[in-house]
Amino acid sequence: MKYGFLYIVSIVVINYGFSALTPWFVFGAALPPMTFLVGAVFILRDYSQKEIGHYVWLPMLIGIILSYIMADPFIAIASALAFVISEAVDWAVYTKTKRSMRDRILLSSAMSVPVDSFVFLTVAGFFGWTAFFVMVVSKMIAAILVWLYLK
Repeated sequence: MKYGFLYIVSIVVINYGFSALTPWFVFGAALPPMTFLVGAVFILRDYSQKEIGHYVWLPMLIGIILSYIMADPFIAIASALAFVISEAVDWAVYTKTKRSMRDRILLSSAMSVPVDSFVFLTVAGFFGWTAFFVMVVSKMIAAILVWLYLK
């Protein structure tokens, strides 16, 4: 359950970072620094599902609960809502796509990352098109790097 544990830790660390770190200004938009690490969460979710199957929802729930306890509850709620919606998309694409692991990671991230970014930024009060674009691109970089690595 190595990936399940890493998935839980990444959820908590990222949500805590969203609460504790001051946003950076990128192209005139306020962008939380943790934005650049969130892409890894989607990849860890896919590896967790490969490891524990559909029980992947359990580590997500544990991560959300711990985030609510340790991070700003407002950020934890925004994150939880974004996670539940986008992870459902990620889960569905990853589960239904009968391709290689590398392709499933890329496809599931491409479908779930924009959903996650939109929901989180909107609920957290950070939404702007520049922030949305930068967040999506930064998250997809992680998926693309893994896709290239798994060649």
